[in-house]
Order: sequence, then structure tokens, then C-alpha cells
Amino acid sequence: GYVGDKQAAPILLAGLSKLEYRGYDSAGLAVRDGEELAEVVKATGKLVNLSDKTDGGKALSGCCGIGHTRWATHGVPSKTNAHPHVSGNCTGSASGPVESEVVGVHNGIIENYMVLKEKLTRRGYSFKSETDSEVLVNLIEYIYLKGGIDAETAVRLALTKVVGAYGLVIMCSDEQDKLITTRKGSPLVIGVGNREYFAASDATPIIEYTKNVIYLNDDDMAVLRKDGLTLKTRNNDMLAPDIQ
Repeated sequence: GYVGDKQAAPILLAGLSKLEYRGYDSAGLAVRDGEELAEVVKATGKLVNLSDKTDGGKALSGCCGIGHTRWATHGVPSKTNAHPHVSGNCTGSASGPVESEVVGVHNGIIENYMVLKEKLTRRGYSFKSETDSEVLVNLIEYIYLKGGIDAETAVRLALTKVVGAYGLVIMCSDEQDKLITTRKGSPLVIGVGNREYFAASDATPIIEYTKNVIYLNDDDMAVLRKDGLTLKTRNNDMLAPDIQ
């Protein structure tokens, strides 16, 4: 993830290239430009395919974005199953489809995703992919809309329903230039720059841009904006960032 004053997509692609050693079968980017909805581009196969589709990231404008490379755990390798995943597939409203957009990347496994998926389906949600990650993104949106709460609180409440592991980075269309990050069982590192912040599953993609990092502990939640960082526990207790 990246939020700051620079164009996000080239930085995201460069970061993902540093993580290719872990192996993957697909990759994707989601970048927001101000108040616009996120522009999402995905590709199967090598990261160069995603780079070619976005002209090295130059085709995606915006200073806030997320990206991910994925090994298929739920669903076959495909563009539909690739991250990032986008919410907004609820058709259960009497006035028509609900317009909302939560976009997320997720590393890990949601063990109870089928139970959550069935509950969301009964509430009018449909799903494009076979993944547990899309279920999580739509659960966050459901709680966000139903509760009339901010995205950070929606993420926190959604995770009380989840059994499994996650390194999670979320963007919400109503809260521009903000990334919500949290982890449990999957590593997540925050890079602290000059009016810019980074999120990655290890420090390798970050050290090109900053040598200052925060290693999140399980159930930590970091909210990143270009003008500052807030670090809390999942129970909403404030934490003092331990910058290393």
C-alpha cells in the first residue's frame, strides 16, 4: 500500500517486484485519484503482465493505492479471483443496488468465510469471485453501511466476526487518501516517510523509500494518511508507534 504525494502505481509495482520471490499466480492494483472511485487492474501470470497493462503504472493516476500478488487458495488462478477485491455487489436494497466501494487486499485465510458468505447472500450480496477475501471486503462494507460508521470502525467490527489469519489493507470510497491496515497471523510492516506511508508484508519493498518502519503486532491497526499515522489495538486503544 501507498499514500502520499507521489503517484502510487509505479511505487506499488516496484514493491510487488521485490516480493516475487515468494511466488504467485496473479497480481493487481487499485489506485484512487482524489474523490474518484478506485481504478482496479488485474492480470494473471507474471507481474510484467500487470506492468504492461498499466504502462509501468503510468496509466493509473492517484496518490493512494494498494496492490497484491496472490497464490490461489480459494478459487483457481484467474483475473476475477485476483486481488484487489471490490465491494458493492449488494442488490438487496428496495431502492436498487447499494452504491459503495470498499477495496481490499488480503494475505491469509478466512476459515469461516462460507458461513459469512451465506449470511451476506441472504442480505442481498452476490459474489464475483470464489475467494474468502472478497467475502471479507463485502462484510466490511455491510457493517459500514448498516452501522452508518466510519471505515476504521467497520473494519474493527468485521474482524470480530472472522476466524482465520490476515494481513489486510483497505480503502473506502467515502474516505479518500486513507489506508486502513491490520494483521493477525500474517506479517505487516508500515514504512514511515516524509508525508508518505507504505504498507507491505515485509520491509524489502519499503527500504528503497524509507529506512523507518513499524512492525505491527497481531491485532494492531494502523490508519495511514499522507499527513499522519494513527496506531491502535483492535479494541481501539491508542498505541505509541515503535519506529525502528
